Amino acid sequence: MEARRLDFYWLALIVGTAVTWALGESGAAGPAAVLGILSIAAVKGIWIAREFMGLRRIKVLWPGLVIGWLLAVLALIALAYMKGST
Repeated sequence: MEARRLDFYWLALIVGTAVTWALGESGAAGPAAVLGILSIAAVKGIWIAREFMGLRRIKVLWPGLVIGWLLAVLALIALAYMKGST
C-alpha cells in the first residue's frame, strides 16, 4: 500500500479521535452529539478494517462480516442510548 495514502488515513483517524474527545470533554449531550460520535466511530472503524486490516482487496464475505459487526454494535449502542433517554 502506498505510504502517502496510509498517512492520510492515519491523520484522519487522529483528527476523528480528537473531535470525538472534544465533544465528550465539552459536555455535549443529546441525540445529535451521540449520532455525531457514533458516525465518526463508524467511519473510523470502516477505514481501519479496509485500510489497516487489509480487507480492501479481498472478496465481500470478510469485509461484510467485519463491517456488519461494527455497524450492528454501533446500532445497538444508539438504540440503548435512545431507549435510556426516553
